[in-house]
Amino acid sequence: MRVIVNGEQREIASDSVAALLRELDYEGTHFAIALNYDVVPKSRWSETPLNAGDEIEIITPRQGG
Repeated sequence: MRVIVNGEQREIASDSVAALLRELDYEGTHFAIALNYDVVPKSRWSETPLNAGDEIEIITPRQGG
C-alpha cells in the first residue's frame, strides 16, 4: 500500500507501525512515531494499523549545539 513516511511517498507491505519500523530497518527505542499527526505511544506500535494514504513521521533525536 502507498503511504507517506517523513514526507516521502512509499510503497510498503507492513500492516502496523511496528512492522513498518522493521521493514524500514529502524532499530532501538529512541524515536517517536506520529500517525496522521497524532503521536502513537510505543506500547501501541504493534497494535496500531496502517492504511493506504496514512502519513507517518518517524522522529529521531539528534545531538548538536
